[in-house]
Amino acid sequence: MSTVPSSGAGPAGAIPAVGLLRLWRGRRDPTHPSRGPGDPGAGAVRAALVPVALLTAIALIAPLLAPHGSLEVTSAGPFAAPGPHALLGTDEIGRDVLSRVLVGIRTSWLSALGVIALGAALGSLVGAIAGAAGGIVDTILMRLTDLFLSLPAPVLAIAVVASLGPSLMHTLIALSIVWWPWYARIVRGEVRALAARPHAEAARLAGVGRTRLVLKHLLPGAIAPVVVTMSLDVGNLILALAALSFIGLGAPAPAAELGAMSARGLDYLFGHPWVPIAPAVAVALLALAANLTGDLINRRIDERTNR
Repeated sequence: MSTVPSSGAGPAGAIPAVGLLRLWRGRRDPTHPSRGPGDPGAGAVRAALVPVALLTAIALIAPLLAPHGSLEVTSAGPFAAPGPHALLGTDEIGRDVLSRVLVGIRTSWLSALGVIALGAALGSLVGAIAGAAGGIVDTILMRLTDLFLSLPAPVLAIAVVASLGPSLMHTLIALSIVWWPWYARIVRGEVRALAARPHAEAARLAGVGRTRLVLKHLLPGAIAPVVVTMSLDVGNLILALAALSFIGLGAPAPAAELGAMSARGLDYLFGHPWVPIAPAVAVALLALAANLTGDLINRRIDERTNR
């Protein structure tokens, strides 16, 4: 997982929360002068987030955009080819493929964002406690983190879903269990590094309590690498969700999940290719949009911290 260099970003050693806010608003940090005409501009971050905002909006209003219900059998009949009556055709029992793909995009996108948010929150909490406490607490929490990191994440996720039973909620629980350790490692490393900086030592000498020191002076410096990692993880998580549902560990049929739709449509690949290909293309486009956005955010923050 990519992290952000922590040099040259002010006293905290990384872009603090206010720096990220300036990036979003398109304002320049007065401590970092412009590079001149070649500077891509702080608006690059906003441009990078446009696909995320667009996909999130589509996911939220997917039921309104869908021409039919995801389980509704249309009058076009089974295996109707793509055309005016059904833009992406119909499946083996006459359900509109476009409607099911839109609902599948909603499920995959919002589920990925939810798992990322939960994993980042849990991992950041564990990492912040370990980095700030040190000693035996740090050792215990990091050995626990290493235990999860030593297990192959896909195998662990499959084991959890298989033991709990196939369902979307169980899939999300399984992925949340295997996704937090990376964030714990990142935040712990950032907090430990920032704790040795002069501004943290000055805060301690001024009588700032440990909790306030972590929340106000150390944790904000870890925001940038966490944001970058989250943005880069969305695409991977979409693929992981699709893979689990493809092998039958997602929501049971007839739920509209992109991976499961592709798996069930493989039998019709040569006769009616739109049935398995449409959801597969949707997964690819979702992952591509997420990865491109993450790469742009990573590049922009790297430029910011290296000034």
